[in-house]
Amino acid sequence: MEVSQTMLNVGACVLAGVIAYLLGSISFAIIVSRIYAHDDVRKYGSKNAGMTNILRTYGKMPAFFTLLGDFLKGVLAVVIGRWIFSIFGVTEFDAGYLAGFFALLGHLYPIYFGFKGGKGVLTSLGIILVVNPLVFFILLIIFLPVLFITKIVSLVSVTGALLYPFVTLIVDLCLRKPLLFDFLFAALFSVIVIFKHRGNIQRLINGTERRIGDKKTDIPQTESKN
Repeated sequence: MEVSQTMLNVGACVLAGVIAYLLGSISFAIIVSRIYAHDDVRKYGSKNAGMTNILRTYGKMPAFFTLLGDFLKGVLAVVIGRWIFSIFGVTEFDAGYLAGFFALLGHLYPIYFGFKGGKGVLTSLGIILVVNPLVFFILLIIFLPVLFITKIVSLVSVTGALLYPFVTLIVDLCLRKPLLFDFLFAALFSVIVIFKHRGNIQRLINGTERRIGDKKTDIPQTESKN
């Protein structure tokens, strides 16, 4: 019996979504903390499974591996999603939107680690790099100097999330690309990242948000010296 294209489309979406979610659920902050210190980074600092908390808790090298892993899994999720769509002959929309969303969902709520993950910034950046490279590099050019000056990761993350949809809109208008999917995708990611940073936003308003290099508190005895 011949399989309809509609069934192939549904199958491709389900497969790409499930693989992206499972890939996104690989929390490198938790894995690195367990390998490096035989511990769980979610016990310390902000209790967040993210690169910044790894940096403050264990040091630079564990933070680097966390950054690399969380970023690359976002890239890989989109690449695999597009590959699945190409095999199934799905052309109605870019698999990057679907795979990217489920990879981010996996990072925020990882099935392997009790559904308690990170805040999604690095994974989002990996996804953006593949879905819209020009927007990625514009955001990078804008916010790396801001991070260098302020040394407040959450400020850069929240501001970047706020501007992401508008940078996307401007780039698509300049390139005369279709606007709908890119803008809605960017707006969805923006809302999710800002929501996950609501505690940071309150501390930024109160002037109590920590900077990179601030004295560490509530750290394990196995802290790295680097």
